[in-house]
Amino acid sequence: MITKRFFKTKDEVEVTFQWPKGESDITSVAISGDFNDWQATPLKLNRQKVFTTKMRLPKDQAFQFRYLLDESVWENDHAADEYVPNGLGSDNSVVKTFAPVEA
Repeated sequence: MITKRFFKTKDEVEVTFQWPKGESDITSVAISGDFNDWQATPLKLNRQKVFTTKMRLPKDQAFQFRYLLDESVWENDHAADEYVPNGLGSDNSVVKTFAPVEA
């Protein structure tokens, strides 16, 4: 799951990435993407059994990413803004940091 917080006075967006543990046997979740040079950044497990991390990303861009579960299984975010082929036979998730258009 992805949530975004836009700031009126900053050129960045606070993006919260979450992966629910639920009743699964998952012990670790990391996120890798354009924004961290595809280096695994661990998510922390909270009391609600959700792995989570927050990142500040530049506004008006699109970033590819994937989750790494238990250091072995790659997964996409089911709430991603879109998906793009990654050249390895699967897709990457995309998060976009474009400000919403006000009516």
